[in-house]
Amino acid sequence: MKKIQVLGTGCPKCKALMANAEAAVKELAVEATVEKVDKITEIMKFNVMMTPALVVDGQVKSAGKLLSVEDIRKILAG
Repeated sequence: MKKIQVLGTGCPKCKALMANAEAAVKELAVEATVEKVDKITEIMKFNVMMTPALVVDGQVKSAGKLLSVEDIRKILAG
């Protein structure tokens, strides 16, 4: 099972990335948990300077931009 984390403090782009990540998981029918990480101390552990950020299984896949559902599907499928 994949662990997907969306890092962000609650800005509109962070919320949109969360929704897109959930939609991508649903479309791919992949077993995954999608979790929101909004505590600054937790976000800093990933060495991310800009949010929103997408983390898959502990690896930062994107930071500082809003990925589309298609972008996230490609990351999860690859």
